[in-house]
Amino acid sequence: MKRLLYIGFLLIGIFSNVFATHNRAGEITYKHISGYTFEFTITTYTYVYSPVRRTELPVIWGDGTSSNVQKIPSNFIQITGTDYFYNKYIGQHTYPGAGIYKILMEDPNRNQGVINIPNSVNTIFSIETTMLVGSDVGSNNTPILLNPPIDKAAKGHIFIHNPGAYDLDGDSLSYSITTCLGEGGQPIQGYVLPAATDTIIMNEVTGDLQWITPAEVGKFNIAILVDEWRRGIRISRIERDMQIDVYDSKNNPPVNSKIPNYCVKAGDTIDFDISATDPDNDAINMDVVGGPFQVTSPAIFNIVSGARGSMTGHFRWVTNCSHARQQPYYVVVKSKDVNVDVSLVDITNFSIRVLPTAPENLKTLPGVDTIRLEWDVSKCGSPAGYKIYRRNGYFGFTPDSCENGVPAYTGYKLIGQVEGRYQNSFRDDDNGNGLVPGYEYCYMITAYYSDGVESFASKEVCTTLVSGTPPMLRVSVETDDNTNGQIELAWAVPKGVDTISPGPYQYEVMRKAPGQQDFSSIAKIPTIDLTDTTYTDKGINTMIFPYTYSVILSYKSGSNWIPVSGNETATSQYITIDGSDNKLTLNMKKRSPWLNFRYDVYRKNNQSLKFDSIGSTDQTAYIDNKLANNRNYTYRSVGYGKRPLYGTEYNVINTSHLATGMPIDTIPPCPPILIVTSECDSVKGYNYLTWSKPDSCKNDETVAYKIYFRSTNEGNFTLIDSLSPDKNSYQHYSDSTIEGCYAVTGIDSFRNESQKIPFCVANLCNLYRLPNVFTPNSDQINDIYQSWNFNNTIKRVDMTIYNRYGMLIYKTNDPAINWDGRYKENGKIVSTGVYYYMCNVYEPRITGIVVHTLTGFIHVFSDSSNGKAQ
Repeated sequence: MKRLLYIGFLLIGIFSNVFATHNRAGEITYKHISGYTFEFTITTYTYVYSPVRRTELPVIWGDGTSSNVQKIPSNFIQITGTDYFYNKYIGQHTYPGAGIYKILMEDPNRNQGVINIPNSVNTIFSIETTMLVGSDVGSNNTPILLNPPIDKAAKGHIFIHNPGAYDLDGDSLSYSITTCLGEGGQPIQGYVLPAATDTIIMNEVTGDLQWITPAEVGKFNIAILVDEWRRGIRISRIERDMQIDVYDSKNNPPVNSKIPNYCVKAGDTIDFDISATDPDNDAINMDVVGGPFQVTSPAIFNIVSGARGSMTGHFRWVTNCSHARQQPYYVVVKSKDVNVDVSLVDITNFSIRVLPTAPENLKTLPGVDTIRLEWDVSKCGSPAGYKIYRRNGYFGFTPDSCENGVPAYTGYKLIGQVEGRYQNSFRDDDNGNGLVPGYEYCYMITAYYSDGVESFASKEVCTTLVSGTPPMLRVSVETDDNTNGQIELAWAVPKGVDTISPGPYQYEVMRKAPGQQDFSSIAKIPTIDLTDTTYTDKGINTMIFPYTYSVILSYKSGSNWIPVSGNETATSQYITIDGSDNKLTLNMKKRSPWLNFRYDVYRKNNQSLKFDSIGSTDQTAYIDNKLANNRNYTYRSVGYGKRPLYGTEYNVINTSHLATGMPIDTIPPCPPILIVTSECDSVKGYNYLTWSKPDSCKNDETVAYKIYFRSTNEGNFTLIDSLSPDKNSYQHYSDSTIEGCYAVTGIDSFRNESQKIPFCVANLCNLYRLPNVFTPNSDQINDIYQSWNFNNTIKRVDMTIYNRYGMLIYKTNDPAINWDGRYKENGKIVSTGVYYYMCNVYEPRITGIVVHTLTGFIHVFSDSSNGKAQ
């Protein structure tokens, strides 16, 4: 053992000297290719005077696999005016399914002398990006960091850095400071933030990192987190690790002019100058980066004047509809002086929000109880659809430059929406209830887009309904019976008919019974002065609903009856009931040309068989609580409304049909919160499932849990076990692989089952392992170097073993390896020493065969005294 420890320490010393002093900064970004395949870019900044030149880097993908990614291009190019190489490594990876994955790159080592990292020369340089993969997320690309992390600072002067993050998908970004990572992606022990005379802070919205101010000279490392959010969910996190060189200098940084934030309508032009001055009269270089330069029809920035101590550039962006989006574009202005001592910078950022233009030419086409809206197809991009807003009465809304959508203070309410760019019409019938005559209905519409942004609102357009002839006032259920039920009808005396004809007149009552498609005539009422305005429909089944009525007014011309156009329809009032656990929700329904302002609700007393009043509501829904499950309850309601007609306001009172409902528990328990980890202590290996109830569902009546599994990312789950409610963990063993997706559901006493939410594991156990000690000394103990291939899941490998001079010693495709310690070429036993191996493992996965690379050292102890060792 002492000998092994000695060799280990020796190797650490050797590799520290070989690999040290080159990593200064870096980050990992990705873009979505298709399905679960992504392209990753590992960006590093390395010291040009280090002998290390990495043409590939190892990446741990977060799903139990790893591989090397190649440098693009393979040559090394120095960043002008710096001691840095800018290196880009690109590789693709396919994940087994939905989940959260941490992508980690580790590379020996950091450079020597980083003041806030203990023993930095022997500390691993690690960068990490976390990604959320799943159908709920959709396609996603991380933001790209446009401003390189290569700034210098001066003691006693404020240092500012901004990563210049731009998100192609328009997702929201936030920023924070974190701890630099070391071996295994773990926070470096003993790491501290650099010393400051005041503070080090980061603006979580703009991304400005401010060090106020560096208190000592030297090299310091800081890590920045860039979090990406979509619909309130964090979908990625980039960790940027950067090094800052602090100098003792009398130089003063340049100062940028103040720049306001902009909010414009797509199609507007943003046009202004940006200037910077230097207090030491140094020359200035100005660089501007940000989202406006990454889009089609990008912004343009040109230097227009410059002399010692000053610089002026011109920013111009002619926006168009393709630039419109929910999130603003951020622009970072970086001014850097030219100073023989040390060059310092000032950073200023500003935002530009580009909003879609409003839909045009909104028109209203009023009817008796509906209004049809039409407008031009949006000319701004490809909206996902349109939102329709309505209020009673004109408001006079004039939005300011950044007021998109329809704000609540206008009194407008969203009443509907249509999907698709070319769906440019909407029929407003108040959700089937019919609009109420006598009001001025005003509308505005907006276009909405897939990223959630709304356009500016259209112009307000107002109209009133066309009054029906005759206007309906009453459709009330007066008798409840399945054969002798009665419904009373009433209508108002129509005005202005005598200008059409002096009469005689006739009212014809039309009825459409429940389930019928067409109206049929049920009565003709002759009238001389139009005052015969009531009718009772008898001998019908009022236990079904609703009945729809219309009254046609006709006048006689010769031998013909001529109908007056514009007759109204009105339904009987009825209740639909939604049953749930110990309660019923009563929904008051009608489609009538009057507005109810109150409903009185009655419930049948099963003892007296009379209806007792249980409450009133000014809403169209009423909840009756504390009821017994699996028992029938019968209800009726009386609606009270008003209808303004011809300068008179009519009171409208209508009784509903009866409705019966039964409370029953149909609400499933909340889905348990599931966590799955892979355990590797046994020969087989197993997945360990643990779950808990969400805090908001602690009182769920769960009587059992069901455990489901599927070996593929998609498809149907198979029930593998059921457990009592006092259990919250489960071990799943497998004969071949422990990779797959799990779901745990809760069951209540009514057999309601919660939703299956998949949790996928990607064989994190790594059942293929290689030993690091081997003794081919003919003592019949550990004489053959063999792998540990648990369950024989690995069918093929590419294994190569090298000596310390890089000579190939052994090569095989056999997963068992079976190396007897001899040179492949001459069959002689190798000498005692340390040998390096690379092994590509072809592993069966959910998505097919996946190759991951294992690398390491084999400590060989051969018997050199018997003359066999070479």
